[in-house]
Amino acid sequence: MAGMNDQLKELRTLAAMAENRRTETGIPRVAMVQGKVPEHMLAAVYDPMINLILQGSKTMSVGDRTLRYDPATYFVMSIELPAVGTVHPAPSGEPYLAISLTLDPAVLATLLADLPKPADRHEGDPGFSVAAVTPELMDAWVRMMRLMGNPDAIAALAPAYEREILFRVLQGPHGWMLREIAAPDTAMARVNTAIQWIRRDFAEPIRVERLAQKAAMSVSAFHRHFKAVTTLSPLQYQKRVRLLQARMLMVASGRNVTQAAFEVGYESPTQFSRDYVKVFGLPPARDAGRILGETRAPRKPIPLQG
Repeated sequence: MAGMNDQLKELRTLAAMAENRRTETGIPRVAMVQGKVPEHMLAAVYDPMINLILQGSKTMSVGDRTLRYDPATYFVMSIELPAVGTVHPAPSGEPYLAISLTLDPAVLATLLADLPKPADRHEGDPGFSVAAVTPELMDAWVRMMRLMGNPDAIAALAPAYEREILFRVLQGPHGWMLREIAAPDTAMARVNTAIQWIRRDFAEPIRVERLAQKAAMSVSAFHRHFKAVTTLSPLQYQKRVRLLQARMLMVASGRNVTQAAFEVGYESPTQFSRDYVKVFGLPPARDAGRILGETRAPRKPIPLQG
């Protein structure tokens, strides 16, 4: 097995054609990104994923918690979370570079069915974290990314390499996240059920009692577990989703502030503007104008997931 530095160097070479947005590799669920990513693309509801940093660094904020990860570390996000990220080049000037694997619940469930069930439980821990990569995990990523140069082998080999990447993460310090989200009777899986409902009907008034019922929990237990997993209350989670959607409507679809506020479920444009400033730092109209100026008014921004 090659040394970690050689593996990292090869992965950087393999991902060198990535653009400064989510760039598909031709391998199912595997993507890459490189360079200075526009800030608004890094504010999104992120899909569950494993994200490996190859060069530069990234900070990720979810609620009141901020994590930083550097080369040869990987980020695990086990549930859909509204997050704000920032990427940084390497100290020597090389651009930020990362690759990611979006988690497929079906693939994960099939793999877990073949493994012994561990005794450890992590109720009360958040559903996202960062860890140092191992040589075994890096080796699986190298073989996966080499498939870009051999497309005919993707269908046969990518599923095996995907299972190996997941297996190596399951063996690591944050493997419990993948187990918790795949098992239907865990607190994280129940919170995830409520998250799907919030995301689907984010413009509707939230009823915590109904969410708790859907999660098969008491209201107090639901609040406690939701906050532990996401670092946000259910109302805060909904608010972040609404604000991210409103920002997209103003930038991509030309909605004005009032139109965007009402469309995402706010009853008061004034309250919408106050909440917007708290999250994004600028009033809605100024923020949208800044983004459009920086991107030369693209028709549709592409939320980053890598």
